[in-house]
Amino acid sequence: MSKRSRAVAAIGILERRPDIPRTINVGSLIPCADNSGAQLLKIIQVHGIKTRRRRHPCAGVGDLISVTVKKGPIDLRKKPMHAVIIRQRKPYRRPDGSWIMFEETAAVLVTPEGDLKATEIKGPVAREAAERWPRIANAASIII
Repeated sequence: MSKRSRAVAAIGILERRPDIPRTINVGSLIPCADNSGAQLLKIIQVHGIKTRRRRHPCAGVGDLISVTVKKGPIDLRKKPMHAVIIRQRKPYRRPDGSWIMFEETAAVLVTPEGDLKATEIKGPVAREAAERWPRIANAASIII
């Protein structure tokens, strides 16, 4: 059995994910919830997903995704970037028995190492995303 490197575990790619429904499809347009200037993101890939053949890949809260900026500054557009989903509209159940849902689905732009590209996050962040991505938790104004 191989040991994980500390850096990879810190950015949340290999962390165990709770049972959150994956309901955000590839090709979806979602708003960007940070002050990087990007307003609308299109999902082009979900990282770390393993499904059966020909199944459409989907993402949920806390997942790392590849996106392109559809509405925003010209220097951010038409380039693949990484993002993390911080909230979703579909309700999901937490281990303590409570159900949670948000008003909208949103993501924030990150570097491939897991650092935020922006300095602040607008709106609440799901606790599952904050536990998996510590840099997002530091920049979040409210964690629900």
